[in-house]
Amino acid sequence: MTSSSQTLPDVGDGSRLYQQLARRLLADLAGGRYAVGDRLPPERELAIEHDVSRPTVREAIIALEVQGLVEVRVGSGAYVVRIPGTDRQAAEAPRFSITAFELMEARLAIEGEAAALAALHARPDELDELDRLVEQIASENLRDGDAYAVDQQFHMLIAQATRNAALVDSVARLWEMRASAPESRLLLAKARAAKVTPVVEEHRVIAQAIRARDPAAARAAMRGHLAAVIDHLLFATEEAAVEEARKAAQSTRARFAPGAD
Repeated sequence: MTSSSQTLPDVGDGSRLYQQLARRLLADLAGGRYAVGDRLPPERELAIEHDVSRPTVREAIIALEVQGLVEVRVGSGAYVVRIPGTDRQAAEAPRFSITAFELMEARLAIEGEAAALAALHARPDELDELDRLVEQIASENLRDGDAYAVDQQFHMLIAQATRNAALVDSVARLWEMRASAPESRLLLAKARAAKVTPVVEEHRVIAQAIRARDPAAARAAMRGHLAAVIDHLLFATEEAAVEEARKAAQSTRARFAPGAD
């Protein structure tokens, strides 16, 4: 069947590109381009076909995965598991929540300024606590502990050090959405499965800039850190796929090794 997919237009309705792409993919599913069990084209092909970035494709597929229309299998791709409109649970349009990438954009805007303010207002005991949390993140990473929980404490402490209650509330709300929004929660789970952990040196640079009472350096360090997190999230599934392929190769070699019968 001929694809209805073309370069996505600027529809002017406030929709983000990933939402437009998700709707286009849903129309392809409903229109019979794909059947249950079919594998969607790889991200790179979809990005070229629709003239969008790979992060946009990633967000669109996650939106459909959350709705139960596709299943992303590590090391293989996205497979159709349900056609919209063919059962009572299927919706006629994809439901959109807040994606991990949208949250990161908001955090770039808000937490960068929070770090700058913290450089001006942090108390000596808070500076010491930031250093301690950096070392705790390192320790949790080494023993495969919950570095993400410590990561949240680090960022919330910076918000508190601004002495601005509105910023504290805003940063807390962003972290709540990070854990509760379905698309964000799914991608973060993939990152955890791929063993993506908070980067110690990025946090150390932030803490050092705040201790130096340098707002510009603190802002730049925080924004650089959060931009790197976006990259970590983007490649989380690829890293998981590489690991899965490595395990499969090891299993195959073991199965056909001499004396393996």
